[in-house]
Amino acid sequence: MTIRVLLADDQAIVRRGLRLILDDQPDITVVGEAADGAEAVALARKLRPDVCLVDIRMPCLDGIEVTRALAGPGCASPLRVVIVTTFDLDEYVYGALRAGAVGFILKDAGPALLAEAVRSACAGDALISPSITLRLLQRFAAAGPGTAASPGAGDGDGTTAVTRPAIPLSEREAEVTRAVARGRTNQEIAAELFISLSTVKTHVASVQQKLGLRNRVEIAAWAWENRA
Repeated sequence: MTIRVLLADDQAIVRRGLRLILDDQPDITVVGEAADGAEAVALARKLRPDVCLVDIRMPCLDGIEVTRALAGPGCASPLRVVIVTTFDLDEYVYGALRAGAVGFILKDAGPALLAEAVRSACAGDALISPSITLRLLQRFAAAGPGTAASPGAGDGDGTTAVTRPAIPLSEREAEVTRAVARGRTNQEIAAELFISLSTVKTHVASVQQKLGLRNRVEIAAWAWENRA
């Protein structure tokens, strides 16, 4: 299957670079480009791409507004949106996740992580740049035990007190959880643990179900809180 991608960035040179990287992948093709947020929403609804790569700062509508329009709670048929940006401010990360984004990566992350983010989004997984994940974990630690970033709830800064059920994880699930907390991608986890990519995805889904978590950021937060 070829993954169809829409690029949305107000800088033509950035779109050109992203297109070169993605079109070089055998299983990914760019089907459209948008230079502002309004055009991104219109093109995405017309083309129905598998994944939308959206910049955070654009004219007309910013990346968070675009994400909300394409993947927010009110969408009858939400699309998969990954934020690709130079800016890794916490407010952007939380805003994007609350709006429905399934990924948040930096433009300097490199071709391999960019392609992995597209594949993960298409498969229904969430991928956050490792540097962002580690910084969020530091924030969770500073907040103290019993707190976690839970996009869509809390006191407005993305942090809210929660109580996680003490449901035991299997040994392998615990290993996968620790790897996610270190910012590893599914492919990296598979290589480290000598298991298949599909097995990693199964374990991640099982961890989310057991612990009532929604994405990889919340898995990382749970691992830090519980010293998993």
